[in-house]
Amino acid sequence: MTTTARPVVPLRPVGPGRAGRAQPPGPNPWRPGHLLLAPHRLAFFLAMVLLLASGLWWALVQADRATGAIGLGYAVPPTITHAAVMSFGFMPLFFAGFLFTAGPKWLGVDGPGTRVLVPTLLLQAGGWLLWLAGAHTHLGIAVAGAALAAAGLGAQYLRFWGLVRRSTLADRLHAKVVAVAGTVGTLCVAGLALALLAGAFDAALSLVLTGLWGFVVMTYLVVAHRMIPFFTSSAVPMVEAWRPFWVLWALLGAAAFEALTVWVAASGWAGAPVWMLLQGLVELLAGGVILWLGVAWGLVQSLKVRLLAMLHLGFLWLGLSFVLAGLSQLLGLRAGVPALGLGALHALTMGCLGSLLVAMVTRVSCGHSGRTLVADTLVWVVFCLLQVAVLLRVAGALDGAPLWVLTVAAVLWAGVMGVWGLRLIGWYGRLRADGRPG
Repeated sequence: MTTTARPVVPLRPVGPGRAGRAQPPGPNPWRPGHLLLAPHRLAFFLAMVLLLASGLWWALVQADRATGAIGLGYAVPPTITHAAVMSFGFMPLFFAGFLFTAGPKWLGVDGPGTRVLVPTLLLQAGGWLLWLAGAHTHLGIAVAGAALAAAGLGAQYLRFWGLVRRSTLADRLHAKVVAVAGTVGTLCVAGLALALLAGAFDAALSLVLTGLWGFVVMTYLVVAHRMIPFFTSSAVPMVEAWRPFWVLWALLGAAAFEALTVWVAASGWAGAPVWMLLQGLVELLAGGVILWLGVAWGLVQSLKVRLLAMLHLGFLWLGLSFVLAGLSQLLGLRAGVPALGLGALHALTMGCLGSLLVAMVTRVSCGHSGRTLVADTLVWVVFCLLQVAVLLRVAGALDGAPLWVLTVAAVLWAGVMGVWGLRLIGWYGRLRADGRPG
């Protein structure tokens, strides 16, 4: 196939020094008003606040489970609280930063100013902080938090749908899929609030998992299909930007299948041998295709460039999560229960989504703060420790694993995300390092 020349993205291996060394002349203090200079600043800042808060909260929950020292009480089952805030809390706020920074460029339209996004973003951030507080105090407070978050999320995607409708470009597929996924996410968060209000905890968890696959993972897959081949071909000239649409549809189909399995499980059919066999084979096939795709997109060649390698290794976790899920089903056929517990799910969430989050947010934050597009030593150490946390969490899902493994994984997640997040929070409230506006 023929390709048109693209400008080279200045990714490079990390040499001496660190990202963001250049500074504008004179003092550059952190000011809250600077968060309004560009959409990604406020969105990423609030996302980081939620990421740090949820990570610290879950580390405390795990420590309390292991030791009983804190004596936490629960108005909402902690599994639902954890799944919801990790899926719908900080993720959509990071999405907002991308949607209203890169989205208008994808669609060839003018994006909204930061000030008009403030209510949407604050509703989500405030709603999920209220959710965490209500989870330990009163169900009604948690429901109110989820309802506020659903309102903010709905407003976010109504605005993005407006950008899609205004665009006159022929290729709007990626943006349309993102908008549909956001609609699914909004309905799932609203449904979560209603299910909790009705006391239907099983339905609430099913809605969270549906939103994970139908909203969060779908959005990640669109961005991966659009950006990973482009970034790779720009930084590694011998790799072609190969991203036919059938690949996107195959990836989306795999995610849709997983959303279907959520409701099969809710119906009580998940333990049927025929279904477990079918699910296991489909997941193994999907995992094999994704691993092959990762190699085709330049996994091996990317390892020379840290920031690019982080993207590819995050995508590798997606394939591994499907393989683990398939093996879990097949190994559990005799017992009628998946053999590997929640290991595959956390390979997806912590491994794939977490790794890609660190890679993409670091890249955007460097580029839009006037810093060199590199993964310096601090970012690389954070990324490597994140991989250790993922391995611990996957191992902790095995039968017979000691409880302290989950605690260490949660503490390590909170720690590495805290170091990374606090660093970037320091950037969002300061002027660009190169002195340019934005």
